[in-house]
This record gives sequence, C-alpha cells and structure tokens, in this order.
Amino acid sequence: MLPLLKPRRNAWVSFSLCLSLALANCTVGPDYLRPEAPVPAAYKELKGWKRAVPGDDRDRGPWWAVFKDEKLDSLEPQIAISNQTVAASEAAYRQSLALIKETQAALFPTITVNYNPTGFHDGASVAGGSGFSTTRAISTLSANATWDLDLWGKVRRTIESDVSGAQVSAADIANAKLSTQSLLATAYYNLRSADALQALLDRSVNAFRRTLAITQNQYAAGTVSKADVATALAQVLNTQSQAINVGIQRAQFEHAIAALIGRPPSELTIPASPLGYKLPDIPVSVPSALLERRPDIAAAERAMQQQNALIGAAIALYYPDVTLSGLFGFMGSGALALSLANEVWTVGATAVQTAFDAGLRDAQVEAAMASYQQSVANYRQVVLTAFQQVEDQLAAVRILARQQVVADGAVRAAQVELDTLLNQYRAGTVAFTAVVVAQATLLSDEQSALAVRQNRFLAAVALIEALGGGWDTAELPNNAELETLNPIIPKL
Repeated sequence: MLPLLKPRRNAWVSFSLCLSLALANCTVGPDYLRPEAPVPAAYKELKGWKRAVPGDDRDRGPWWAVFKDEKLDSLEPQIAISNQTVAASEAAYRQSLALIKETQAALFPTITVNYNPTGFHDGASVAGGSGFSTTRAISTLSANATWDLDLWGKVRRTIESDVSGAQVSAADIANAKLSTQSLLATAYYNLRSADALQALLDRSVNAFRRTLAITQNQYAAGTVSKADVATALAQVLNTQSQAINVGIQRAQFEHAIAALIGRPPSELTIPASPLGYKLPDIPVSVPSALLERRPDIAAAERAMQQQNALIGAAIALYYPDVTLSGLFGFMGSGALALSLANEVWTVGATAVQTAFDAGLRDAQVEAAMASYQQSVANYRQVVLTAFQQVEDQLAAVRILARQQVVADGAVRAAQVELDTLLNQYRAGTVAFTAVVVAQATLLSDEQSALAVRQNRFLAAVALIEALGGGWDTAELPNNAELETLNPIIPKL
C-alpha cells in the first residue's frame, strides 16, 4: 500500500530542508516500489505437461515457427508491417516520446528575442508664427529569459510519469502485435479446419455415391425397393450441400486473414490444405516468469509507476514556485542601437506561494493517490487474469489430447461397423437402413474428431499467447534511453 503523505503538515518542513540545500535536487512525493502480485507457486493444470528446463523458454525467433507451417510463417511477419491496429499503437508510442520531450522542455529556461523600433514626431508653434518640430526614432533590441526552477521536482516527477507512459505504450505495441498474431493464427487454423472438413465431406460424398450405385444395381435386380435408392440419393445430396456450405466459412476466414495483414480480401488467396496432425511441444516455465513475459502485465505495471510519479507532481504544488528572470539588450536612437552606451539589463527572481485555494491542492493529491491505488488494483487483476488464461489453456490442451484419443477410437469403431454392415447389405442379410445409419454415424464421428483436432490447435495458439509469445520485459525501452531524448538536462 502506498504510504499516505500529509502534505499540508509537512510542507514547510520539506521547504526548509530543500531551501537549506539551495539548488540541490529535491523531489517530493513517494518513490516507486512495485507492489506484490498474487503469484502462485506452481500451475494447477501443469500435470502431464512439459516443464521448461533452463533455456527452453528463451525466444528462438517468431513464436509461430513451432507449428512448422510455411504458409503461416509467410503470413505472420506481415502483421508488424501492415496491420493497422499495430500501426496505431506505434503512432501512440511516438506520441508518448514527444510528450517526454515536451515535458523536458520545462526544465530549461525560456528565451525570447524582442525587437521594437518606434518612430515619433513632435511639432510645436511659438509666438510670431515661427515654430520647430522634432522627429526621432528609438529602437529596442532585447533578449528576455525566464526559468521556472524545478526545486521540488514537479517537472521531474512529470517526466518520470511520461517515461513510464512511454513504456506503457511500448508494451501496448507488443501486446497489439501478440494479440493480432494470435488472431491470425486462430483464423488460419480455422481455415485449415474448413479445408479438412471440405476434404472429409468430399470423401463422404464419393463413398455415398458408391453406396448409391450398389443400391441402384440391387434395385435393378429387384432385390431392394425404390425407397432405398431415394434414401441413398438424399444422403449424397445432403452431404454435397454441407460441403458447399463450408465454402462460406472458409471465405470468411480468408478475408479475416487479409484484413489482419492489412490487405484487401480480393488480393489474398490461400490454396487449400487440410489441417495437420502434429502439434508443437510448448514448454511452460514457472508462474513468476509470466510477470516478465506478458506485455499486458508489463503495461499495467508501468502504469502504476506512471500514476505514482503524478502523486509527487501534485504534492509539489504545495511549495513555492520560484522563477528567475532577466533581460539584456540595447535601447537608443536609430533603427539598431547596438552600442555599449545603450546597454540595458535587468535580473530578478520571483517566489509565488499559494496562500488559499479552498482545498484544491488537497483534492489534487487525493485524486492522484486514488488513481495510483486504482492502477495497483488493475495490475493485480491483469496478473490474475493472465494466470487464469494460462491455466485454462493448459487444461484445454491436456483434456483435448485425451478427448482426441477417444474420438479417433470412435471413428475406427464406426468404420468397422460400416464395413461390416455394407458387406452384409451386399449379401442381402441386412436392410439398407442399417447402412445409412452407420454411414451417418461415421461421418458424425469424423466431424467430431476433426473438431477436437481443430480445438487442440486453437488451444495451442491460445496457450502461447497466454504465456507471452516469447516476449520479455527486456524489450521495453529503459528509463535512461527515454530520459535522454534531450541530451542536456540541467541538474538543479
């Protein structure tokens, strides 16, 4: 919990201390310490999963490379180049860098140059009708400087907040890339599943046509009724209809992939290729490593630093605002009075202390503290959600693997049943209805097994995303890099 300061009671104590240190660096407000996050000792759903050994979870290139899919490898890198969500995040990051420079400028004196030529004429009459007049030109050329001394660290705390904000934006870029890459991989494997379903339905149509031919031959021989022929034909047509409908889903997934890589759908065509069977091995490190490998967690943590620094900026408002000012220039006759005889200069200092503000500063400090405490709660919730997502996908991958074994077994059993009944039907010992039911059961079981395989690929993608996709907080720009955007910063 943030130590609650008593600004009004301690203001003059801190003022006396800072004044005794003259122009030394005095920065009021609490220094940032990262609050503890709720980190479990181990993952609950890690049973049967491969725990990462030292070095296993290091980034060895793009995270999607573990799927060993050349087409996916060619699509994913385009996210960083053309995706508009990522482009918007990068623009926000550049804006945050500009904000640092903007705030850093307040540490420097402000200098203005003023040139003011003035001409005037004075005419007068005297007795006797004679008169005289005077025409003169006076010019002023001066340089004015003001410097608001950041004695209490208001500007420096604001810079600290802006630097943390830039780190938030950098983490947001990484999070946008990871999220978009995951969306692309999900759409890609949904598309491949549609290709596999299309191939399955096409094979089933061919099988049902062979059954239809057998039924037509038996009808011609007078051993079955015309109803059996109609049933076999209906089965062929119904399966063809399902196969045609798959084209809608596939087209939509292809269009989604095109949009994700920043291209019009008309410019992208992905050749059909059924979903594979080989899933990657994904090592899972200890839970505490997740805090460093998730860009959204890093962004939430940096947001705490950002809000904490703003408390100091608000507390600094309790102290006098000290400003140095000066002027140097020339004022005299002529258009440009550059002469030592015309030299003018002034030097001054101003200290302004708010005597009464009806509790405004109190409210500003309280608001800053509340914002910080809100960011702490948000950070802890992001951490909890991250662990939930990892646990969810670990459970999904483990359970779906078990389900795949059972679903594949059901397909094999249904195939044996169909082969047996088809032979018996040819021999005339069973009714055609039994064959139709067996064929429908086999197709349903094959679709279920395909759906499980599809879900396993999607769960693998989601698990990699939940683990941070190989990203690490070391990729964030550090404070020193961001604070030296302006190379010369005066040390008060």
